Amino acid sequence: MTGEEKRVRLGAAIRVKREEQGISQHRLALMVGSSKSHIWRIETGRVSVGLDDLGRIADALDIEVRSLFTF
Repeated sequence: MTGEEKRVRLGAAIRVKREEQGISQHRLALMVGSSKSHIWRIETGRVSVGLDDLGRIADALDIEVRSLFTF
């Protein structure tokens, strides 16, 4: 699996968890101190997500980071 494929799968997992909770990209961005466009880029696999951002996203979604790694 390439790095790009991993980014896409991680982003998709974040999107699924966010949508399951009924949270918009805009709301998640506010919760983690980011921008909506950055959340979109993460969810679509266009950018790598750093550990700090990943931790803040998991905290905002009240999940463990490891639950995002389903691949």
